[in-house]
Amino acid sequence: MKLILLVTTILLSAGICYAQLPKDAKTASDSVMITIFLKHQQDKNLKTIQEIQEKNKFLEMFPPKEARVVSWYVMMGIGQVVTVKIPARDLRALNLTIENGAWGAYTTEFYPTYDFVPVWQNALKSKK
Repeated sequence: MKLILLVTTILLSAGICYAQLPKDAKTASDSVMITIFLKHQQDKNLKTIQEIQEKNKFLEMFPPKEARVVSWYVMMGIGQVVTVKIPARDLRALNLTIENGAWGAYTTEFYPTYDFVPVWQNALKSKK
């Protein structure tokens, strides 16, 4: 059941992310999209999480300058879900900002992500 919910959430997020992209957005051809789950640690309240973020200077370092935020949502019951587009060569910088800034406040998960909307639209066109 959790897997179905996760897959559904990711697919819905892809559509929402697509809608938020500016039409003239230019990114390197070697860019990748990464979705990051910043899962709230249930043993900490919001004030404690914010204190850890401040101590770690999370908001000063995330996202890294190489990354472009595609979407950033709060998912109730999970935490924050951030999708960034970043050149593949800068993936390490993204990882380090999470390790240095988010750890202690959040449990983190990374997922390679792609835009499903064009695939879906092509499938709809082929059915007509």
